[in-house]
Amino acid sequence: MQSILHFSYLLPFHYPFQIAGNRIKTHQPTLIIHFKKDGITGYGEAPAINYYNITVAEMEADLLANLKELNAADFSHPEEYYELLMRLFPHNSFLRCAIDMAVWDWFGKLSKIPLHVMWQFPWENIPLTDYTIGIDTLETMQSKMKQNLFPIYKIKMGFKDDLQLLNQLKKGSKSKFRIDVNEGWTKAEAIQKIKKLNDSGIELIEQPISKKDWKGMQEIMQHAHMPIFADESCVEERDVEICATSFHGINIKLTKCGGITPALRMVKAAQNLGLYVMMGSMNESTIGTAAVAQFLPQLDFVDMDGPLLLKQDLAKGLTLHQGVPQISNKPGLGIELLNIPASN
Repeated sequence: MQSILHFSYLLPFHYPFQIAGNRIKTHQPTLIIHFKKDGITGYGEAPAINYYNITVAEMEADLLANLKELNAADFSHPEEYYELLMRLFPHNSFLRCAIDMAVWDWFGKLSKIPLHVMWQFPWENIPLTDYTIGIDTLETMQSKMKQNLFPIYKIKMGFKDDLQLLNQLKKGSKSKFRIDVNEGWTKAEAIQKIKKLNDSGIELIEQPISKKDWKGMQEIMQHAHMPIFADESCVEERDVEICATSFHGINIKLTKCGGITPALRMVKAAQNLGLYVMMGSMNESTIGTAAVAQFLPQLDFVDMDGPLLLKQDLAKGLTLHQGVPQISNKPGLGIELLNIPASN
């Protein structure tokens, strides 16, 4: 017999988190799934993101409306169960992600091995994670860097005088820098700024312009000396092939694409197309971030700093000391939940 339980949390950030478009938040709402079967429990997570118009309440409502069928379904592998998730939740990738992640964690525990071992991903050539600095005053951003010494910083940009501020942040720092614009530039602005950044040592740039401007991105690519990554332009599996004509790489978000099952296919598709592969954070706790960690041997870049940005975490089993990801090597996701009261 199997059962699915759900819990919601409102996790506070260490600092208010702001990105382009004046989008700012102080807490991260998130849904946690407990998948129980044969005396084993798997855990999954999906943070709610306003930009994608998905709330915890909506995920809970969809789950409860289909709970009977989910609990009754028989399966032998997570990919088989995912077919049911696609049929029941075709327009709610966030909920699919949380359940799919929990099923994979359960399956790894049942098999008594970590997921990356199950997938035959040797634990070698592991990329370092960056630490994200949200939009703020120069003094506050500098203070965040001093308090969080990392080999790589991801700087949120897409505002007036952002290049000047970036130059100030780079002064005296030996760390590498990445830029995430979140669609915050126009095409003309992007070309102008990228030309200035080409010889500045910037490691990569994420989503400089609107996710809908594919032709604009193709023009921008002609001027960029560093890799340009799709973020908002790459949501689900079918986007990978489209992105290959307009970006050097893709940033896969488990929550956006619908979970571990589609992400495995997206990684393979991107590699076959010669794209760089990055996996990113949507401010997940250690639960969701541990799922990202299982992909590390297959990634060129990673942004998995979600737990570091949160004042409160939900699990243990993953550390990110100065950008170096270390996992527990326990079965499944390799995590243990902390004893924290749920919001509901």
